[in-house]
Amino acid sequence: MPPSIFARHSSEIDWCEANYLHSEYVAEYYNTVTNIAFLLVGPLMMYLLHPYACRRSLMVHLVWIMFTLIGFFSMYYHMTLSFFGQLLDEISILWVICLGYSIWLPQPYFPRFIRGRSQFGVLIFIVAVMSTLMSFVKPMINAFVLNSITFHILYLLVKELKKCTDQNIINLTRVSFCLWLVAISCWLSDRLFCNFWKKLDFCYLHSFWHIFICLTVAHINTVFAYIEAQYEIPECTLQVQYWPFKSSRFGLPYLAITNTTVPKKHC
Repeated sequence: MPPSIFARHSSEIDWCEANYLHSEYVAEYYNTVTNIAFLLVGPLMMYLLHPYACRRSLMVHLVWIMFTLIGFFSMYYHMTLSFFGQLLDEISILWVICLGYSIWLPQPYFPRFIRGRSQFGVLIFIVAVMSTLMSFVKPMINAFVLNSITFHILYLLVKELKKCTDQNIINLTRVSFCLWLVAISCWLSDRLFCNFWKKLDFCYLHSFWHIFICLTVAHINTVFAYIEAQYEIPECTLQVQYWPFKSSRFGLPYLAITNTTVPKKHC
């Protein structure tokens, strides 16, 4: 009889970190606790982006709510290594990506048969539902497919940056790319070269992936929000600021509304 999808170790994926080394209740201790980064960054970005969301769309907050849920689901997954936890983790990532596309993809990149962002949102919703159902068919390839979407995002960034003259945005994009490169290197190294890292007694690269991908999402979303805002709300004066030090270029980036004369939506 096959194990329940809720059973511990029912997932076919077991990351490099040794199991139950620090707690009898937590399979992968560091892979579990590093998800706290998602629980902190998600609500913080909601707070920082609230003025922007009031003028653009309150759907922006839904992205960061789902981003926070990724942290909870990933904690559950690495705590139990259950198949159900794996699906929750991967499907929540899929929906965050789809939400990001529906909100921040500039309209010039919409398919020709789409008229307006609302229709595009419906299309993305259908794709997300179909992809969610397909994730039950071949769960082993989910993570690789999700990471491959990054290449389309990078393609869009390159195209838009060719038209960009704001050096701050160009620098922010470069930082985003470097963070992603470090993050994906950690993920691949942990997944593909576990035996090598075990010889060095350093099996924690997947936990570093959690930290770096969390920072990468915050940086890249800020870049896309700025680019998309040039199309959607050109009447607003937007500026990339950093938390906790607004004047520095070190910290968590977010898009701020600096023109207070523009009336905001009911919020």
